[in-house]
Amino acid sequence: MELHISTQANNVNYATYRFWHRLGAKRVVSARELSLDEIKQIRDNIPEDLEIETFVHGAMCMAHSGRCLLSNYFTGRDANRGACTHPCRWKYYLVEETRPGEYLPVEENERGTYIFNSKDLCMIEYIPHLVDAGINSLKVEGRMKTALYVASVARTYRKAIDDFFENPALYEKNIPYYKEEISKCTYRQFTTGFFFGKPDSDAQIYDNNTYVKEYTYLGIIGEKKEEGYYRLEQRNKFSVGDEIEVMKPDGRNLLLTVKGIRDENGTEMESCPHPKQVIYVNLGDGLEENDILRRKEEINK
Repeated sequence: MELHISTQANNVNYATYRFWHRLGAKRVVSARELSLDEIKQIRDNIPEDLEIETFVHGAMCMAHSGRCLLSNYFTGRDANRGACTHPCRWKYYLVEETRPGEYLPVEENERGTYIFNSKDLCMIEYIPHLVDAGINSLKVEGRMKTALYVASVARTYRKAIDDFFENPALYEKNIPYYKEEISKCTYRQFTTGFFFGKPDSDAQIYDNNTYVKEYTYLGIIGEKKEEGYYRLEQRNKFSVGDEIEVMKPDGRNLLLTVKGIRDENGTEMESCPHPKQVIYVNLGDGLEENDILRRKEEINK
């Protein structure tokens, strides 16, 4: 069995990497607190067959190497087991120990304060820098995320990596496409984290704890039935006549109109309002099993 060492082992220097390699590790996930220069130094001082994996996209933990215990303490859900409730995004007040019950607001503006609330990491524009640093595997934070989020992000990074190795000019040309695709899944504002030096105040979000959501996840296409209908366990409501975007594994997106919806008994339906309802949907030509459906939402700005 291949042994991979978690980021929570505080892997911050090449002595640590060498230690794990002597114990039989194939890959070590670097701490998120490392810069690209520090990762490059590690690469230059460890065996060639020891792989480096690094987080490149997703939520940034406010604790060193993801070792926060707030979620466990407040809710009993352990962040170290993938069930974090993200207490760092909550709104906090200050209490002085001799004045219990007297809550003092830590004022940043009229909207409140979110003192632990980091922006999301995004390195889609810096694939050449990641390659130059000697990183072998790019890690996307996907715990507690929807299939739409994981598919959108992983597919986009996969295409960006392939484009770069095919032709760096092609990668540069497609950066607007990558950024557009990344923005189609739920996210906060973006930061480059520690990669280019210690984060400053621009890496934090101070006025809210909400996500930007431009698309709604509708489900994954299942097996084909007669007359062009495909099985679908829906994740959000949609109706006949709605325009749906179909995500293809190769990076293509198709805009198709819902021609028909039927329930499991073959009865025609105008919409599918019940969560996780099994339906059969007709979107015309172009569908295949495991295609992902999403719908663009109107955003009030």
